[in-house]
Amino acid sequence: MARTWLSVTVELLGGRGEELWPWPGRVFAVGPSHTFMDLANAINDAFARWDRSHLSMFTLDDGRLITDEETGAEMAGSISGPIIAPINIATAKVARTLEPGAEFKFMFDLGDAWTHRCVLGEVKIDPLEVLGIRPDAPLPYWGWGRIPDQYGRRWATDDGESRVPSKPSEPHPMLLHAWPAQVQVPGLDLPELRQAIAAADAARLLAAVTGRDIDDTLQQVGAGIPMALKQQRQEAEPVALSVINRLTQRGCAGDQALAEDLLASLRRVPLTGRAVPVDLDMLSIILEGDPDLSTGGYLDLHTGQVYDEAATDPMIVGQDNAIDVEDESDRWLRLNRTGSGNGWQDMAAFAGRQHDETLRERLERAIEGKGAFSRFRGIVHDENLSENWYAFSTDRQMGRAREVLADNGIRVG
Repeated sequence: MARTWLSVTVELLGGRGEELWPWPGRVFAVGPSHTFMDLANAINDAFARWDRSHLSMFTLDDGRLITDEETGAEMAGSISGPIIAPINIATAKVARTLEPGAEFKFMFDLGDAWTHRCVLGEVKIDPLEVLGIRPDAPLPYWGWGRIPDQYGRRWATDDGESRVPSKPSEPHPMLLHAWPAQVQVPGLDLPELRQAIAAADAARLLAAVTGRDIDDTLQQVGAGIPMALKQQRQEAEPVALSVINRLTQRGCAGDQALAEDLLASLRRVPLTGRAVPVDLDMLSIILEGDPDLSTGGYLDLHTGQVYDEAATDPMIVGQDNAIDVEDESDRWLRLNRTGSGNGWQDMAAFAGRQHDETLRERLERAIEGKGAFSRFRGIVHDENLSENWYAFSTDRQMGRAREVLADNGIRVG
């Protein structure tokens, strides 16, 4: 028979608050037509599960969940991890979903959290060679560990004479809820997101955020959610709910105002306050831009256009181009430029969230004293963090701009 079957190694890391060592394991033969539900049943068989009234769930290394439809719909509104598009465990086929060498997690009983590390083999197998039969469902063809194991093997290469391998000093990241690691989840393509919003393309926006780490760009993602709800409500509702929950959890400036606005869109009710189509990017520049270039400006409450203060001076922009903020004074909102304190706090927050201790300390030292901004930007550039810093700082600036508007009874329409 052609080698068309997969080999999946499954090790039980622990459950019910106990970490196992050595990890007992089984190696399964999985056919091209077998679903993740078939694999879950086979794992539960091999690891002696007799009460099957609990949930089975797989987590892939990009954060996607594979579970039943009802549970997947509930988890789509999670406030942590990437935006997910749940996969149906009953219909998704293992061979079509995973690539050779893929690592993924299987959990049985979300209460007792029996956690398994699963690894797909690099080479396909012939079931007749390893099993002697072609089974209808995934079937183990090798195993070890105290489940108990019929051959008494305690770990994969146990020969009966070797000492028990040294236990790792730290529990496996899956037991610490630290897997997949943040670096494993792809970051958001910010230009793609912005282009999708500018083109009013809901499908493109949803594709841009699905499976991506969006926690540093919630203000920017949230800007496109009302459009997505209008065009593709069914697909956009779980994403909207997740963004609302994340904004509420994060609690930065402007997050609560945006969460309220998105909730209004979700419920199909009007925004509270006066809706004005403001460009938050431009507003942020007026509020927090270079002090040598701007000392503030004005917002046209009729059009949403933002003007630098220089636009009021005929000597600078010309008599015909100058705006008259004295005429129709209720049309204009004065925008006073803020100080550099918010920008410094953004740098401190960005430095504090770096996992590399040496890099974190360098950034924290850089923002001490005069010249902090230039030193900080230099390190960010040298460490190839410019895109991350831009997304992080822009999101917080937009949030503060949104909060300024909310304080004046204005919502971004």
